[in-house]
Amino acid sequence: MLGRPLAIRDFPELETRKSLGRVLLIGGIHGDEFSAVSIAFKWMEILDQHHSGIFHWRFIPVSNPDGLLAEKSMRQNENGVDLNRNFPSQDWNELALAYWQEKTDSNSRRYPGPSAGSEPEVDWLVQQIKDFQPDVIISVHAPYHLVDYDGPPEAPQKLGDLHLKKLGVYSGSLGNYAGVDLDMPVVTIELPYAGILPSAGEISMMWTDLVAWLVEERSKTVTPNTNED
Repeated sequence: MLGRPLAIRDFPELETRKSLGRVLLIGGIHGDEFSAVSIAFKWMEILDQHHSGIFHWRFIPVSNPDGLLAEKSMRQNENGVDLNRNFPSQDWNELALAYWQEKTDSNSRRYPGPSAGSEPEVDWLVQQIKDFQPDVIISVHAPYHLVDYDGPPEAPQKLGDLHLKKLGVYSGSLGNYAGVDLDMPVVTIELPYAGILPSAGEISMMWTDLVAWLVEERSKTVTPNTNED
């Protein structure tokens, strides 16, 4: 590995109100999905101006910096591993390598690695999930133009012009590891294009719909309190 840092940015709970929960947003697991990185920064700009404390947000905008910053940006990390097939899901040992060989014809872009959780980026993300204990995980990808979902409770039906279409889970995917094995809600946002950002209006609408869904779902289990006079 090349020693590039993996950065996080927190927008924490405020003293004046109890938050509805912790939300972890991950961008750039695939280094050639530029829009998935850029939109994370756009949404951080919104929170810079409008963070109300209703959630404790943690952003990891670039989770595969070596893939992103390679001479030719690539899906995999420096070791040639698809990080979204390397999470230590319970079925990894049984299915991951067999699926890669038989279903993808050993496609190098989808190589799951030599063993579950073998990659330092995945090991670090797994530790972030353990330490932060998010109530919801948002993972941003491209270019399938839809919303995917794993885990409880009810999925968002739409975010902007992206509509729900469940794709199922793959051995070693974040949705399998966190959504199925850990029973954490995982919303996978698939933007329309890897190299083109949605319009400013669409970015704002996706954010508005995402927050509205989070508030609706989290309000079912948490009652916020304020300390204001």
